[in-house]
Amino acid sequence: MTTTAPRQARVRAPELVGAGGWIGTDGPLTLRGLRGRFVLLDFWTSCCVNCLHVLDELRPLEERFAAELVVVGVHSPKFAHEADHAALVDAVERYEVHHPVLDDPALATWSLYAVRAWPTLVLVDPEGYVVHTASGEGHAEGLGRLLEELVAEHDAKGTLRRGGPAWVAPPTAPTALRFPGGAAVLPGGTLVVADTAHHQVVELAADGLTELARVGTGARGLVDGAAPRFAEPQGVCVLADGAVLVADTANHVLREVDLAAGTARTVAGTGAVARPGDPVEGPAREVPLSTPWAVAAHGGEVVVAMAGTHQLWAYDGERVRVLAGTTGEGLRDGDPALALLAQPSGLASGADRLWFVDAETSSLRWLASQQDGQGRVGTAVGTGLFDFGHRDGPAAEALLQHPLGVAVLPDGSVAVCDTYNGALRRYDPVTEQVSTLATGLAEPTAAVVVGDRLLVLESAAHRLTGVDAGDALVEGPAQRTARPASDVAAGAVRLEVVFVPPPGQHLDEREGPATRLVVSAAPPELLLDGEGASTGLGRDLRLAPGEGVLHVSATAAACDVEGEHPACHVSRQDWGIPVRVREGSPDLLRLVLNGA
Repeated sequence: MTTTAPRQARVRAPELVGAGGWIGTDGPLTLRGLRGRFVLLDFWTSCCVNCLHVLDELRPLEERFAAELVVVGVHSPKFAHEADHAALVDAVERYEVHHPVLDDPALATWSLYAVRAWPTLVLVDPEGYVVHTASGEGHAEGLGRLLEELVAEHDAKGTLRRGGPAWVAPPTAPTALRFPGGAAVLPGGTLVVADTAHHQVVELAADGLTELARVGTGARGLVDGAAPRFAEPQGVCVLADGAVLVADTANHVLREVDLAAGTARTVAGTGAVARPGDPVEGPAREVPLSTPWAVAAHGGEVVVAMAGTHQLWAYDGERVRVLAGTTGEGLRDGDPALALLAQPSGLASGADRLWFVDAETSSLRWLASQQDGQGRVGTAVGTGLFDFGHRDGPAAEALLQHPLGVAVLPDGSVAVCDTYNGALRRYDPVTEQVSTLATGLAEPTAAVVVGDRLLVLESAAHRLTGVDAGDALVEGPAQRTARPASDVAAGAVRLEVVFVPPPGQHLDEREGPATRLVVSAAPPELLLDGEGASTGLGRDLRLAPGEGVLHVSATAAACDVEGEHPACHVSRQDWGIPVRVREGSPDLLRLVLNGA
């Protein structure tokens, strides 16, 4: 089922407000001041990998409609650290956001627009009315078609006023490294480092300071050979034969780098981001990947933290396949084929298991093989998508905040780069205790053991820092994502997902269902009826009184109307909606995947 509101129901776009101010512009922007141009509001948060995908998707659209369209990022933080204005300034530079960004730490504009998920796009027309909303990624092609129609319409009406760019580049200070993302030790004791924002790979001496070699032109792109280009490389690993593999994250590929020759070649991925329905195993160069964030040699193959699909993959030199994760986002242990991960972002090979950190659930987890050949996913620290903080002690009670890196220490304990807490943490698998090794670090994103030293990549300080392994107890508050809860009725509730195909496309079900809806809840007892997967985009639910999170995943495939072999475009969004279930509250919950 699809649901849409009448096109004639025009809603004036609320004005932009945010206590954090603006980045990338000479002064505050207002919708009134932008009247006459289209404005595309991108509600994003810097931790969200899907939001990073949308930033890349919007780049061609911004260039194509440069005179008619102004893109405005509305940064709506999930984690406490993201509400820090300085952290947002760093993120805007790190991800090369070349449009104005409104810092909205209190979610004021988010609430005015009734946004329910990251990322969400809202298109405002030259007269100041909301004309389209889309959640999730994969909407740029459809937005392009819609803008073509609306530009012609407002040209004819005389309401369109073309203009120049609204973005002004913020100043940056040159540094030898820029937001380094990953590091590994080479056979000779030197280091290979992913210089993420410089789009290069660097070899450093064991001191972490002296530069020995640099690979890559520094220009963003995907080019192999003697003058290679990278795009935000993150993870690095060194194989037993000395080969260097790099997770070329924003290019969605794995690269092999020859530091001596200064060359790179693509060994896995196609350069296109993986979409629902793409193959999940096969020849490495023929299967699309999605934001590979980290790589590690483990069990005779290379494991890839596939942040974009919330999975772990394996690469054996010729083929790729999924190791763990369903593509659903969450925290569920057990059978790897049924496990839920949430943006795995750091890997480390241990004696009996692979350790990884799940950034969005603020958790330390592991993948282990069993004697019967079946694997198992487990969680050492962390409880779910919405809980975070800084607390030491028993692992069951300890808290992290968006960790991005992990390393196995010589004694078998595990060091965790607790990125958004600015700390290095230690988990002891024997005592199941969590302690703090260091605080005051600037977004630590990776760590590497060099001899008897531990070097940490302080990404936001653009350097490698040595850390002493001295434990100190740290107590901090437990925190939850500061998102307003939606009041819904106890008992029967109708869930409807709005999806309207873009111009020139339609839902084509000749080869099978074009839509899918998956619903669950945390805690599970919140959802009395309506859990599970089905086709269609509507569902009757029955909810128990109380509070919790309703998890909804919607997928819709729209195909081109014309053409001998029409292309199909898949849209998907996962919502985690905090709800308060109360008698007398609305019994309709409507989410917009794409439409008015």
